[in-house]
Amino acid sequence: MSAAGRAMAIRRKEILDRTHPLSELFRIVGVSPDDGGKNQMRVIKFTAVTATALFSISLAACGGDADDSTAAPAAPTMTTAAASPSPMMNMVNFGPGCAAVPTDPANKGSFESMAQVPVATAASGNPLLSTLVSAVKQAGLVDSLNTADGITVFAPTNDAFGRIPEADLKKVLADKKTLSSILTFHVVPGKLTPADLAGTHKTLQGGEVTVSGSGQQFKVADSASVICGNVQTANANVYIIDTVLMPQS
Repeated sequence: MSAAGRAMAIRRKEILDRTHPLSELFRIVGVSPDDGGKNQMRVIKFTAVTATALFSISLAACGGDADDSTAAPAAPTMTTAAASPSPMMNMVNFGPGCAAVPTDPANKGSFESMAQVPVATAASGNPLLSTLVSAVKQAGLVDSLNTADGITVFAPTNDAFGRIPEADLKKVLADKKTLSSILTFHVVPGKLTPADLAGTHKTLQGGEVTVSGSGQQFKVADSASVICGNVQTANANVYIIDTVLMPQS
């Protein structure tokens, strides 16, 4: 090739090196765009490999960010407390005899009115307990019961006293000591809720009375059934029963 031809070829190569779309990559790889298709293929392969690597790195970075930003927060730790009876549950009355209690809150014998006054006063307004109230007055126990600090009373109904032969009842009512012993045998220290009721309890008389059952079915001293339970007064829980309890002699 003549000198003029070689000069023209060199000039053509310089122009191609500057203007080829992949000229920068050709420079990095160290080939010339005019070196033939083989070298151009090397550049294309280099570009593909480089792009793939960069794309993979980008995906990994994005994936890490997504994991960090979209990970569900840890669920809060839950603790389970043992269930306990609510105050409202401890206030519920139960038993078929409760139907005879006046429902008008203004009536002195209603549950609402009884809850506002001490136990002897509360019983005086309840139509089921008029005989018991008379016996308490006869024994001189009104003040003792009204001023007691938290007691449970098993209160016999009028019908319960009616089951005692009339002659025997009159005799008991006339004997203040015997009457007081019988009545205080119906009283237990502490305000027993239905949950506390079953078991053996020491009475104010000094003897013990055993209550069996659960829920809304209770027997007292194996003889008396609770017909209206958990009646609240200001200083006592009252369980109305269908039989008069007799202390052991």
